[in-house]
Amino acid sequence: MESLLQRPIVFAALSVVTLGLAAALWRLWIRLVRSERERSRAAEELNRRLSELFSLQELSYVLSDSLELDRIVEQVVRYAVRFLDAQGALLALAGDAPGDVLRVAAAEGTLVTLRGRAIPADDAGLVVRSTHREHLELVRNSGGEPMRLVGDVQAASAAAVPLRAHGVVVGTLVIADPKEGVFVAEDLRLLSTLATHAAVVIANARFFEMVRRAKEQWETAFDALSEGIAVVDDEGRVRRANRALAGLLGTTLPNVVGTHLGNALFGQAHALLELLDAARRGDHPAPLVARSEHLAGGVSSGRTVRVNAARIPSATRDQSVVVLVEDVTDQQAMETSLIQSEKLAAVGQLVSGVAHELNNPLTSIAGLSEFLLEQKEISKKDRGHLKVIHEQAQRAGRIVRDLLTFARTGPAERTPVDLNDVVQRTLQLMAYDLKLKDIEVRRDLGAALPHVHGDRHNLQQVVLNLVTNAAQAVAENGKGRARAITVSTWFDDHVHLRVADTGPGISDVVAQNVFTPFFTTKEPGKGTGLGLSITYSIVENHGGHITLERPSGGGAAFRVDLPPAPAGALLPAPLPGADARRSAPAPSSAKRTILLVDDDPAVRRMVKALFGRDGHAVEVARNPQHALELAQRGGFDLIIADARAATRGGGKLFVEELVARRPGLRDRTIVATGDVGAATEETLTRLGLRYLRKPFNLRDLRDEAARLWAATALS
Repeated sequence: MESLLQRPIVFAALSVVTLGLAAALWRLWIRLVRSERERSRAAEELNRRLSELFSLQELSYVLSDSLELDRIVEQVVRYAVRFLDAQGALLALAGDAPGDVLRVAAAEGTLVTLRGRAIPADDAGLVVRSTHREHLELVRNSGGEPMRLVGDVQAASAAAVPLRAHGVVVGTLVIADPKEGVFVAEDLRLLSTLATHAAVVIANARFFEMVRRAKEQWETAFDALSEGIAVVDDEGRVRRANRALAGLLGTTLPNVVGTHLGNALFGQAHALLELLDAARRGDHPAPLVARSEHLAGGVSSGRTVRVNAARIPSATRDQSVVVLVEDVTDQQAMETSLIQSEKLAAVGQLVSGVAHELNNPLTSIAGLSEFLLEQKEISKKDRGHLKVIHEQAQRAGRIVRDLLTFARTGPAERTPVDLNDVVQRTLQLMAYDLKLKDIEVRRDLGAALPHVHGDRHNLQQVVLNLVTNAAQAVAENGKGRARAITVSTWFDDHVHLRVADTGPGISDVVAQNVFTPFFTTKEPGKGTGLGLSITYSIVENHGGHITLERPSGGGAAFRVDLPPAPAGALLPAPLPGADARRSAPAPSSAKRTILLVDDDPAVRRMVKALFGRDGHAVEVARNPQHALELAQRGGFDLIIADARAATRGGGKLFVEELVARRPGLRDRTIVATGDVGAATEETLTRLGLRYLRKPFNLRDLRDEAARLWAATALS
């Protein structure tokens, strides 16, 4: 009976236990389901994050493969469209300065038409607006009007994130219209990550592009310089050089790199040692100027180079030095020519000022001594003394004429001149003297040489001076060395004359002064030092140039470069004032009245003595103004006037005023001049006046007067 009563109790207990166990199992199942869901979500999130990571890693590989900005922005936009599954995307780059326009560098999908478009800084669209934001900006279409991206381009939904690198906005990335119409949080997170990575890469690419452009500009400027530039290492070897330096050395650029610069320039490795050491110490050494036989074109006579050096700043122990190499041969020649021209101009001014004063006393000495020599009652001894006086006066007159030739600003006559003919005639005149000195003359005259435009007599003096100078040089040669002079002519764009000798050569000191007036290496009394300076002046006045050459084989050479005569140049008509030798008519027995205008008492004395002896009446004017008054009165058969005589105030020359007031007296006037300058000569030529150059002798003055009287008698 008790066992029957205990069975329901056991059953009830078992039921309770079963229900509890079932509840526990249910709770466990619920927990398991929830855990599975969380695991699935975690797995999905992990897979999503891994996908993002792999995508970003893939993009990183793609972007790191190139530093070309255009390729980088295209890849960023392409991957952004793929990652976010959007319909369109663009990337706009900011300008270098605030306020610059934005340029759409890349675009895909629905925004591809915007590629290359410039967006002004004041555009009200999302693209420009996003560049002024700190973080991503999201715009959703909530039933209103579509969002304007740029200009008239719109989108229903868009996200824009500024591209910032090192605190600077380099551009903006815009994604439009995702596939589902909305951006989820993961999309925005991926977009921000993508933008951060892209901004750094784009900034690096822009910096690389800037460096590349700067490098190209530097290299272009480096190679474009006409001066040679080299970067040398601690040992003085060339690490880098420009094309100009290779051209100076006459080789190719690869052959220059690695060579020792001192050896390449001067044939001695230590030639630049002191200059480079001073530059490495940070000093500012003076440029090295030296002659080089190793430059292109410098084999025969060498070239002069100027070398500057400066240390290249470096944070390391690198002691590289940049070296500037300039060929200053032509510059030095121009500077020498300028200095020489200044010297000649200074001496020319001096000569021009004193020539008149020298010629007046020389005219008196020569004229009066000649006048006395015509007297029969002079003893033989005194006549000998007078001859010496007369000869020395004429010698002094020739020296003054040389000085005037040197001081003239232009030749008196300009006609087409055959330079070969001038050379041949000059050598023919000198042939006997050169033969006596056992000097061989070699001719190398160019065929079909064009004429030059100049004064034949002055050009003949140039040839005469150069050949004479060469003959004096070779006359010093000892036995075993040839005594030879080579005269060459040729034509390229100029007519060239070259006179070379086999003499002992010219030292550096002499070369610097060879064209200086009165500089001579001859013994006293054997040279005036005017020959080459006169030659220089004549050549310069003909628009040419003369240079000294010192061949490496010895001797010396002078080269004259003259412009050819212009096409159609004709021989001018003879000037009435030319004092060429012309036959004078027989003297007339008629008595003449002569007006003399000259401020020098000695000249007046000589002229009065000359014409007074023949019975002519000579009236002397006190001054040019008085002479004009006397001429106005008339009755003079001849007027002899000094060229420098000027009217009151010095406004006009006396002869100019005379012809203006009394044109009929032009043919009765002879002008005596000690120096016909350019302005005076132009005036005398324009007026058509006869003139004689001082110092003149009595015969010249008497003959010119006779020709004048004969011409006026026939008119």
